[in-house]
Amino acid sequence: MKEKELIAKLNWFYSLELNQVDFYMAQARFMEDIYLTKTLTRVAGIEQQHVDNIAAQIKELGSKPTKIGDVISPLLGKTAGFLSGALGLRAVLKIGINLEEKAMKDYKDLIIRVSDEHLSNTLWDNLIDEDLHTAWFANKLKELDRNQA
Repeated sequence: MKEKELIAKLNWFYSLELNQVDFYMAQARFMEDIYLTKTLTRVAGIEQQHVDNIAAQIKELGSKPTKIGDVISPLLGKTAGFLSGALGLRAVLKIGINLEEKAMKDYKDLIIRVSDEHLSNTLWDNLIDEDLHTAWFANKLKELDRNQA
């Protein structure tokens, strides 16, 4: 993969992860259940680690993270988080699953294209975190379904 294309892909992840940080923080503010609030806040913290990891990779390649991501992604994340949080827990979980699945697909697609071991390990770590978030959201959604049955 050419360096310019790699930087563009990493900037995509940078923007996506920034979006997720604000998305989950906005949702956490709507939760009445302290466990859900704490979980979404923790997930946002992990997503912030992803932002930091991706930013470091971009800098190692001699570039800077996109400024557009710094402005637009948090705004979109806060707005989407606010709207989904207002719709309730089921919407929060379903949207979270969709976001995480998109991130996982994109991480898998990039992992197979990179040769740098350090970058590959960073991408794998982020992918596994996204998978764990998806599993938690899906499990909580099943729990809601069982409690309503």
